Amino acid sequence: MEKKWWHDKVAYQIYPKSFCDTNGDGIGDLRGIINKLDYLKELGIDILWLSPIYASPFVDEGYDISDYYKIAPEFGTMEDFDELLEETKKRGMYLIMDLVVNHCSDKHEWFQKALAEPDGKYADYFYFVKGKNGNPPSNYRSYFGGSAWEPIPGTDKYYLHMFAKEQPDLNWENPTVKQKIYDMVNWWLNKGVAGFRIDAIINIKKDTAFPSFPPDGNDGLAAVSKMIDEVSGVGELLEELKEHTFAKQDAFTVAEVFNMKEDELREFVGESGHFSTMFDFSAECVAGNRTWLDTSPVDFHALRNAVFASQLKCQDICFLANIIENHDEPRGASRFLPDYAQNEAGVKMLATVNLLLRGIPFLYQGQEIGMRNCPMGSIEDYDDIGTKNQYTAALADGVSAEDALNACFHKSRDNARTPMQWCSSVNSGFTSGKPWLKVNPNYTEINVAEQTGRADSVLNYYRRLIALHKSDRWKEVFTEGRFAPAYQDQPSVFAYYRKVGDTCVLVAANFGVDSVTLPLIAPAEELLLKNMEAVKSIGTNLLLPSCSSAVIAF
Repeated sequence: MEKKWWHDKVAYQIYPKSFCDTNGDGIGDLRGIINKLDYLKELGIDILWLSPIYASPFVDEGYDISDYYKIAPEFGTMEDFDELLEETKKRGMYLIMDLVVNHCSDKHEWFQKALAEPDGKYADYFYFVKGKNGNPPSNYRSYFGGSAWEPIPGTDKYYLHMFAKEQPDLNWENPTVKQKIYDMVNWWLNKGVAGFRIDAIINIKKDTAFPSFPPDGNDGLAAVSKMIDEVSGVGELLEELKEHTFAKQDAFTVAEVFNMKEDELREFVGESGHFSTMFDFSAECVAGNRTWLDTSPVDFHALRNAVFASQLKCQDICFLANIIENHDEPRGASRFLPDYAQNEAGVKMLATVNLLLRGIPFLYQGQEIGMRNCPMGSIEDYDDIGTKNQYTAALADGVSAEDALNACFHKSRDNARTPMQWCSSVNSGFTSGKPWLKVNPNYTEINVAEQTGRADSVLNYYRRLIALHKSDRWKEVFTEGRFAPAYQDQPSVFAYYRKVGDTCVLVAANFGVDSVTLPLIAPAEELLLKNMEAVKSIGTNLLLPSCSSAVIAF
């Protein structure tokens, strides 16, 4: 596989609204990110991905964009952005933006003009479709619940919104729309951004006949994703996007893709694929493919099998982007670790097996200190539109408020969006004002300041782990090395080899309650990293206590 500039990099997602507030309005800002660049550099980060900072009404926290060329005033100014870009480059870092082009905000100028003239040219920027017998054109349920069709006042038409009704879908069959999107993407690339994380991109291809499907719920609706699963031709749109934008400047692109067909992997992210890489959601799918109310622990064997299968499938085709958590998922420490492992040792163990997989590691803000899900007192404490809709639907189905709120604690996207925990002072040092979202009450114990000064902290372990991944001696094996599962007969062990040439490294972790002794393939040449002192390499045996991990070179 041809080596790319980004193959050996480590990336970090910033959720700007919750990262660092410098003006006391309770909302994080670009100035706050600038102030923390040295912290991120010391952590070992190369690529920063910013969740949307464009002008927006924030119905879906910035994923409803009203102007692609403006910075939301809540975050600062374009001058602030230019300074941020300059400062990242000074530190040898790269900045990528969030690209949201399946839909825009209903406050966008295009949509406002479309509403004003439902039969005019701007209506064709979206999907304005006649209803059937006084009903919507089809029975699609949006990703956020309820009909994916919204009536257009004064007409017999509806517009399509696969997400919230305030997020009308853009019509990618319209050449003018596509060109305007290309122009915008190139404008940001010419500004100096290194690339994009690309949101919900698989959804841009629609079956414009908009067929209905058999209902899959009590509401008589069918998931809109069914239409996406059935339609073909998205690859042509994606290749056009690449050719007109990304390919011109060797941009790094990481796609959010859930509905890709089985045989499309090489087309999407192979050497000549539409994108540089895409997120590996195999673990998220194991955890997420359950009902909202199912809060049982994630099955370890299903998790291990899914990750191993993904690694093996992809290693001759592409580099994936590996994640534990992001802005759309609960905290990994609360999600993937059993109760007895939800401690510092367990968090380090989870980090070890994830960060050394084949692919480019993506950290999410707060992951490096082991931030957890946040208990909320009531549904009013939540901000996320999806969480509120799920809670309301649960109550309508007869679920108690207590059980519905418990599900929110385990599943809500807001678990990842609570403010970054910088120190033990008021509001965790995130803001001097009132934070836009509740700060996790555990901030007095889990915060950057406390962990910076403690050698055995989660933060300092992440620093050592990233340094190992990027070190001159071991970078090649952790970047280019092949992946091979190990010790699959051990029911509580998550282990694999990374191999390149004569170099072989074992990454092993014990997710179980009891200690495990693993027979090694040879005496260890060097114990590169361990998450607790009790881990021992003795002769050709490796002793792994509960919740421990080790990285061994042979």
